[in-house]
Amino acid sequence: MSQPLIRLRGITKVYGQGATALQALKGVDLDIEAGEFVAIMGPSGSGKSTAMNTLGGLDTPTSGEYLFQGLHVETLTRDQRAMLRRRYLGFVFQGFNLLARTSAQENVELPLLYRGEPAAARHAAAAAALDSVGLKGWEHHTPAELSGGQQQRVAIARAIVTQPAVLLADEPTGNLDTHRSREIMDLLWRLNVDHGITVLMVTHESDMAAYAKRIVHFVDGVIASDERNPHPVGELAEQVH
Repeated sequence: MSQPLIRLRGITKVYGQGATALQALKGVDLDIEAGEFVAIMGPSGSGKSTAMNTLGGLDTPTSGEYLFQGLHVETLTRDQRAMLRRRYLGFVFQGFNLLARTSAQENVELPLLYRGEPAAARHAAAAAALDSVGLKGWEHHTPAELSGGQQQRVAIARAIVTQPAVLLADEPTGNLDTHRSREIMDLLWRLNVDHGITVLMVTHESDMAAYAKRIVHFVDGVIASDERNPHPVGELAEQVH
């Protein structure tokens, strides 16, 4: 059998020491195949954000194994984890995290700038990424000139401009109204289905999680349930159209 894209085995995370130590993850096992769309849910303090930070290489486990395409991520140095993120992972956050005085085009180009890509290649890739999220013609607008939904689209374009294997979205609709939230979820669905990008999304909103093909619930630092969603919203919307 082929190895999953991501495999967690016995992952623990402890913050602090002694009597004040907090165990955020308590032995998590999780496999994620390439091309999946997984929603990670759970109440505040359940460990879902710690798990997401671990999956994104932003934090290291206290113990256990994290394999990405067979590579032991838990053994990597800080610089090696940064290289993994740069090459294989894209990140979308609740707060957009865009540079305020910088155009949409320049915001999207940033990851390619860090990679040392030449200007012409950066411009072309950023324009294509913005087009793919429905923002063709908005390249020269700053975040202040864009709606919340458009800002999140720019953030998604920035996340996918490097053609990552995995898109990690942390509460991507948390700052948006219902209509804009559905637009963003439809976009994530299309990126998953049409482009084959594996999507891992943390959310506390069950109607947003309903877009995912699989829903993993965290409670008290462990996975309480891991279930397939037989009728993802995106799939149902496709059938209507």
